[in-house]
Amino acid sequence: MNLPQDFLDEMKLILKDDFQQYIGAVDKEPFRGISVNRIKITPEKLIPLLPFAVQKSPFYDDGYYIPINEQGIGKHPLHHAGSFYVQEPSASSAVSLLDVQPGEKVLDLCAAPGGKSIQIASKLSGTGLIWSNEVVRNRAQILLSNFERMGVANGVVSSCYPEVLCEKLGSYFDKVLVDAPCSGEGMFRKNPAASLEWSREHVQACANRQLSILDSAAQCVRPGGVLVYSTCTFSYEENEGVIKTFLAAHPDFEESGTRQHFGRQTELSCAVRITPLEGGEGHFAARLRRKGNDTNISIPVIRNHHLPKASLYQAAEKMLFELYDDLPEGILSVNKNKVYLLPHLMPDINGLGVVRAGVLVGEYKKNRIEPAHALFMSSRPSSLRQVLSLEQNDKRVDEFLSGMEIECDAASGYTAVLYCGVVIGFGKCSNGRLKNKYPKGIRQTAGSSYLRTE
Repeated sequence: MNLPQDFLDEMKLILKDDFQQYIGAVDKEPFRGISVNRIKITPEKLIPLLPFAVQKSPFYDDGYYIPINEQGIGKHPLHHAGSFYVQEPSASSAVSLLDVQPGEKVLDLCAAPGGKSIQIASKLSGTGLIWSNEVVRNRAQILLSNFERMGVANGVVSSCYPEVLCEKLGSYFDKVLVDAPCSGEGMFRKNPAASLEWSREHVQACANRQLSILDSAAQCVRPGGVLVYSTCTFSYEENEGVIKTFLAAHPDFEESGTRQHFGRQTELSCAVRITPLEGGEGHFAARLRRKGNDTNISIPVIRNHHLPKASLYQAAEKMLFELYDDLPEGILSVNKNKVYLLPHLMPDINGLGVVRAGVLVGEYKKNRIEPAHALFMSSRPSSLRQVLSLEQNDKRVDEFLSGMEIECDAASGYTAVLYCGVVIGFGKCSNGRLKNKYPKGIRQTAGSSYLRTE
């Protein structure tokens, strides 16, 4: 791979004696990995079900390397079920520094496509709140689709400029992640064409934008809270340079030790840099703390919470009681005949470009609620009244994922479909057949499932 000379000159300064070793690694295959989604499954249960070997990643508790040449992972039923997220291994490091704890309120300010948000949601395990923002609207839709697949119920997805979002929300969050847009030097092995777009002018423009985003993000961190800044670039200017400039302008923030055992040390005690020599494509992450300690930040009033009309409330309540033994938590809300379950900790979302808050329960049709795919995907199997359990090598798995009707021995009514104990979708059972409700937009061609039956 031919890399810009200015880039190579800077890498010599950063890597020093390791520079030649880095040059030797440039033309090797990039690392690949997955992160396990504990909302759906534990690593102990998932790993034996995978048809390929994995190795533990040093960057994240639930992160694993996968074989470089493994193909079609996105077609695996457990991927459809949201059991894991395909993620470059070192990209998971930022959430390790964030150190998310159950019950916390966390903002992922530059979130699409959603890998780090899914990690955060997995760590929250259905408690607290994950707010994920992406300024580009179509990328926010990708973020939402990943939230639905991974079963995130305690989340908000928005498409809003950081300066607007952060000014409105104020110091509401315990933890804030800024995975900032950058020059992408860590992606050169994965995408060699990216090196052709590199220039020092682009690096400087990125650093200016990163500082602006950090300035906005600082408003959202409560006193005593944590701000993690990360990039997928090696640039000193975009990494250490941005952090040092930010700290000089924000005396209410301080470095916070990483306590991690991966990556290479930097001149900042709060930061780590990862290169291919440390087992990742390229990442930088720094952990900062806002001085003080205030865990009693008040929740802004939800001004656009729409209380259901009596008929809609009764229809939604009736459907939920029919589907669940143990009802899901949340605040029922209705907007344009669609019913949602909102997170209890959700602040005022008025004017913040919210694409989806909470979980879509269903849509009101002909005096009843038609349940939504997202509702089932966010449900624990043990809470559902009726399920159809499919195991490995059952031909109905491929048929279901392709949208076909399948045999069903359950009683009549809406039925969750499980694959190896994980919810993968739902249908409506009648007379021994399940009418398929798997969304058309994510169905796969019959016979193309990762696991094929003979």
